[in-house]
Amino acid sequence: MNIPQNLRYTNNHEWARIEGDAATVGITDYAQHELGDIVFVKLPDPGSTVERDKPSASIEAVKTVADLFAPVSGQVAEVNRELETSPELLNQDPYGKGWMLKIKMSKPDEAALLLSPEDYGKRIGH
Repeated sequence: MNIPQNLRYTNNHEWARIEGDAATVGITDYAQHELGDIVFVKLPDPGSTVERDKPSASIEAVKTVADLFAPVSGQVAEVNRELETSPELLNQDPYGKGWMLKIKMSKPDEAALLLSPEDYGKRIGH
């Protein structure tokens, strides 16, 4: 299971790349593996507000539907429109081309509450 060392993680299997007051967000390799083939992604509108630990997007796989929970609070600055026509990018490249949204953090201190790569690895038994 791939757990990049430059990211932070949530208990709900989201990752966040923190750069200043911005967080790029997606689902982990573990999450995409558990979901199976992803066929549809519903993203929030840019400019909308998201709250930490609240659903901010949805992911539909062949066998289930799952929510993406925002790892931090803030305003959606950008969404990955490529996922609308190529949702399989979440399976193929969850940490790269499969990023889902970028959040301008309203509470940057929330980033400190995210799991380290080591703690996330323990969480998934890796």
